[in-house]
Amino acid sequence: MMRIIQFLFLLLAANLLQAQSEVISLDKTKEVFWKIEKDHRIHWDLTQETRLPHEDNIELNGQKVAGIITYTIDEKKQVEVERHIIFPQLRVFINSDANKWAKYRAYLKDDYTDQIIPKIIVENRTYKIGAVEEIVIDGVLNIKHAAVQGLSLQRVFVPSMTKRMFVEQWILTNESDTVKTLKINNTFFRQEQLGEDGLYIREIFSDGQKDLVRLNPGEKYAFGIYITARLNDEPRIQTNHQRTVETRRRYLDGIWAYLQLKTPDPVLNTLFDFSKVRASESIFDSPMGLVHSPGGGRYYGGVWANDQAEYSGPFFPYLGYDIGNEAAMNAYRKFAQNLPEDYDNVWSSFEMGATLTCCGGDRGDAAMIGFGASQFALASGDAKLGKELWPMIQWCMEYCRRQKNEAGVIKSDSDEMEGRIATGDANLATSSLAYGAWKNAALLGKALGEDETEINNYQQEAEALALAIENYFGADILDLHTYQYFQGHEYLRHWICLPLVMGIDKRKEGTLDALFSKLWTDNGVRVEYNTSLDEPDLFWDRGTLYAFRGAFIAGAADRALPKLRAYSQTRLLGFHVPYVVEAWPEGNMAHLSAESALYCRIFTEGLFGIRPVDFNRFVLTPQLPSDWDNMALEKINAMGSTFDIYVKRSGGEQRVEVVKNGKTIYDKTQALGTSFEIELLN
Repeated sequence: MMRIIQFLFLLLAANLLQAQSEVISLDKTKEVFWKIEKDHRIHWDLTQETRLPHEDNIELNGQKVAGIITYTIDEKKQVEVERHIIFPQLRVFINSDANKWAKYRAYLKDDYTDQIIPKIIVENRTYKIGAVEEIVIDGVLNIKHAAVQGLSLQRVFVPSMTKRMFVEQWILTNESDTVKTLKINNTFFRQEQLGEDGLYIREIFSDGQKDLVRLNPGEKYAFGIYITARLNDEPRIQTNHQRTVETRRRYLDGIWAYLQLKTPDPVLNTLFDFSKVRASESIFDSPMGLVHSPGGGRYYGGVWANDQAEYSGPFFPYLGYDIGNEAAMNAYRKFAQNLPEDYDNVWSSFEMGATLTCCGGDRGDAAMIGFGASQFALASGDAKLGKELWPMIQWCMEYCRRQKNEAGVIKSDSDEMEGRIATGDANLATSSLAYGAWKNAALLGKALGEDETEINNYQQEAEALALAIENYFGADILDLHTYQYFQGHEYLRHWICLPLVMGIDKRKEGTLDALFSKLWTDNGVRVEYNTSLDEPDLFWDRGTLYAFRGAFIAGAADRALPKLRAYSQTRLLGFHVPYVVEAWPEGNMAHLSAESALYCRIFTEGLFGIRPVDFNRFVLTPQLPSDWDNMALEKINAMGSTFDIYVKRSGGEQRVEVVKNGKTIYDKTQALGTSFEIELLN
């Protein structure tokens, strides 16, 4: 009995501690812990740090492994590291009494504390890792420790890009003026476990030199700690810590090289760079082929109508990341292969390597898929891909047509919040996405040379839906001329930003007031302005990211920019870095990958206003903020070309120059806020 009481007390204490931690984290939203350095790096100098203790985590992915690394630093600057390592392709058996969602998260995974690190003996004394002096994030996680017994330590955490392996590289440096002799007592753990695919063998080991290591003053010695998994008779994974780090660096160099944002604001530039990495690293090998997945400890080896079809898929053509484009097409193909013949609603997701579907209701998924796939097809510049996707887009548009209610808006059971909060039987998000999908489908159909009658019908459907959105959702709430989210809804909701994203701006001023005043918090746009909610400050970053994109599209650059900078500074340099997140409190602000794609799209589609209208032609509507003289996007890979866009202030106007293959193909000056139509010549 006493043990039960002690257990309950400890459980209560742990829950209270977690709650306090969450409150503390949210109280830190205005603090800046990190500084930007060149070469796509952020740096936290702890030598003078007094705001301790502090805890944070970062996710790092390869095609067959995901690692969420949590580092907790105490008042004495000692760090504890926990490694949550996931092998997405290996499915485990679940308990018979597990809840229904357990099978959707049945990945081979475990947590590894610092108990796995090897013991090092330096001149007959056990080496004790020194205090943390600095942490650097530059696509990998680097923790540098102060010298103890004359030896400093740098730890580099990195996933293998293609193997079931996560690596922690240790680099020891002799900081003294004498020779140091050390002995490494290597780690080795082995665990066998039966799973759905057979025998899983996990091994955790280090490869330090077995003989004595002699380090002269200034000399370095490096070795690796590996967490690996293999299946049945697969051979042991060939390990090389330096090669793993170098492979990751080559991947990062490729991502840094393309779609370069250059503005006067280093915070925006750097978070954009980091977002490219997070958006593109979360791609996993699966029976569907390579697929992009959200990550976050919960979502791997699957595709979703919102995260992949709507959020990340349309981004990859701009980055020119072939693997990303391949993953996007694999997602669209999976949805295309599973369209109900009777126009029942499409599955929202195909998870666990497409062995599990979800979830039976309609979140507006057809509108999501139609909107995202048509954007992707046009941005890819590939008519062959457009032709392949066209029947699926046609199906999505017909499904939306059949879902019209008497008022002409589109019905759905819920939206991307999946019933977490009320949506009525027809919500603004689904209708806005359907409107955007019809507009894009008309452009794509014209580019493909499809039937003119069908194209005209799509244009007419879009026009009719825009009018229906105004009549059905248009409302004054809290004296703001904006939208009700569903019929009779009396609160402001984050998704009222979506008409702005689609170019519907009749209620622009009231909607911007709602987003950036009533709904605004230090963590961005809250889900709903409603103090009666259990979590009145509940936020999902996707709403904030869409709000910024919509504000720029609506021409409100000066209004959006200060909010965007403050939000970006918190996500890049604040209490939980270096990416935008999913939500809070659900998921504890996980670094879901597709949200990073949405961050990049604030700039490509919002600030620069790139809108493909054909396979090699686009409309550009840049929104140059009043306190900027210039901005640029270099090495854009879209519409079958690689090109640069330069926007410069010229008196009271703006000059747009487009450069392709080192040659200026477009150079024109006209009024601020106006559009430019640009053809990418062959």
